[in-house]
Amino acid sequence: MAARIEDYALLSNCRTAALVSRTGSIDWLCLPRLDSPSVFGALLGDEAHGRWELHPADADAECSRRYDGDTFVLITRWELGDAIAEVHDFMPIGLDPDVAIRRTDLVRRIVGVQGEMDFVQQISIRFDYARGMPWVRQTGTADEPCLVAMGGPDAVAFRGAQLTAVDHQHRGELTVSAGDERDLQLTWFPSHREVPAPLVVDDEVERTKDWWQSWADRISHDGPRRGDVVRSLLLLRALTNHETGGIAAAATMALPEEIGGVRNWDYRYVWLRDAALTLEALLDHGFLTVADRWREWLLRAVAGDPADLQIMYGLAGERDLLERVLPGFPGFEKSSPVRVGNGAAAQYQADVVGEVLVTLSAARAAGLDESEFSWPLERQLVRFASEQIERPDQGLWEIRGDPHHFTHSRVMIWAAFDRAVRAVEDFGLEGPVERWRGLRDRMRHEIDEQGVVEGHFVQYYGTTEVDASLLLLPQVGYCRPDDPRMLATVERIEQTLMPDGLVRRYRTDTGVDGLAGTEGAFLACSFWLVEQYAVTGRHEEAHALMDRLCGLTNDVGMLSEEYDTVAGRQLGNTPQAFSHLALVRAADALARSAHRPR
Repeated sequence: MAARIEDYALLSNCRTAALVSRTGSIDWLCLPRLDSPSVFGALLGDEAHGRWELHPADADAECSRRYDGDTFVLITRWELGDAIAEVHDFMPIGLDPDVAIRRTDLVRRIVGVQGEMDFVQQISIRFDYARGMPWVRQTGTADEPCLVAMGGPDAVAFRGAQLTAVDHQHRGELTVSAGDERDLQLTWFPSHREVPAPLVVDDEVERTKDWWQSWADRISHDGPRRGDVVRSLLLLRALTNHETGGIAAAATMALPEEIGGVRNWDYRYVWLRDAALTLEALLDHGFLTVADRWREWLLRAVAGDPADLQIMYGLAGERDLLERVLPGFPGFEKSSPVRVGNGAAAQYQADVVGEVLVTLSAARAAGLDESEFSWPLERQLVRFASEQIERPDQGLWEIRGDPHHFTHSRVMIWAAFDRAVRAVEDFGLEGPVERWRGLRDRMRHEIDEQGVVEGHFVQYYGTTEVDASLLLLPQVGYCRPDDPRMLATVERIEQTLMPDGLVRRYRTDTGVDGLAGTEGAFLACSFWLVEQYAVTGRHEEAHALMDRLCGLTNDVGMLSEEYDTVAGRQLGNTPQAFSHLALVRAADALARSAHRPR
């Protein structure tokens, strides 16, 4: 059985990622890319779906863990009586893209600190979402053991310790004493190639630590919660593909929004909205070159007719994200079905163009120069928004019920025209500015008339319900945070969407999303409320809510998508970009509010 979601830490090489439990089990790893099929899939099942366990032989050993500085080198420290040993887990960053397509590595270094400790390991390799048993053979020697497993296009080599086959798994034992270092290496490679040479681990660990630390050292943030901000930005970077520039929404798939429920989705893809908001967080902290790379990714992904625009793509811009069920997985704590791919790729979500244009406008204001194709691309997106202006949509939360005119979506259409107008007025770019102004004014008139009921903004036209996405309206400049309609909206959110002090996206019992079951509190929404409190002078409430939210991070600073306040546990895919970018924004808002006169 998998550990709780908050019991996992992330390893990353900015191409894929592994999840390591507190007890030293790697239960999730897709190779060679984040959205490739799993090799270790016990997160959604058990050892039969693949995992790599490494822990002391004595179950009484106690562990603690941390990252080595601002890196993704994970140090798990084990103590048993007078004996102390550490396991240093990392994925070499591998800067050469030509090497990256030929091999991907994961290293587990066991370091003896004090006394002597026995370790056991068990490895179950299951390619292609555990749908096929690999062919495994021993190819090394007694002094340099090597186990090779192959299945279809994939192969892995395991080095560093002798392993014995037992019931389609491989097990082994080893002992470390003070001063010892034992390196265990797993290397993925295409099965039609020769087995790659082993790594020089000393060189790789130093290069990897230096890369992450030098990236973190560039982060600009002098406000509260600096440690949480730095770790959140590091997690956002870890979800950004090193070659393509695509920014994944999370590292996992099918982790449930309700234990035992059906709201289980694959988040290993690039949502234009999530990526745009991630980019804004990186821009605000000095990473302008990331914006340039993502703009290039966007051009490649959207290339062609804007009518073909999708709301999400693969990490390199792939369009075919067919959603299907994997019946071989029982699901995390039996939460099924386990879905791979995501049917939301075929939805129309009207807010997406606005999110992209808001972000590109921010990049322009931050000093990003226009490329040959950047403004023509934006103009095509504005044209697409104008052509779809009457069309109802599935909204920010990609509901699977009937489409509506969601107020947040309508505001983001307004924002698309607003940023187009600003590009002409403030930066001298060419375009039909009078037409865009007219469309912007039309949207404002419509929203003010139909998106407000009883003095507050509503979830969609024709309802009195509110939705946490309305907290974003001041963030994009539609209204001031202290607009009476906004204050009334916040009051309604507090009354109807915060039964336990954290914000839920909307009331699921209205049936608006067309899904069975319920979900936890959505963490990003609660961070949005921190920002709203901070900019409207509710400083004590802002800091109290921020403290509570940051207290929900696990021991290595990770947040998933949602939180179950009754069971006291994280829910949904992890680490979730939306949660971490919202944390960064909230911390920035608190920093700005601290400098304002009260």
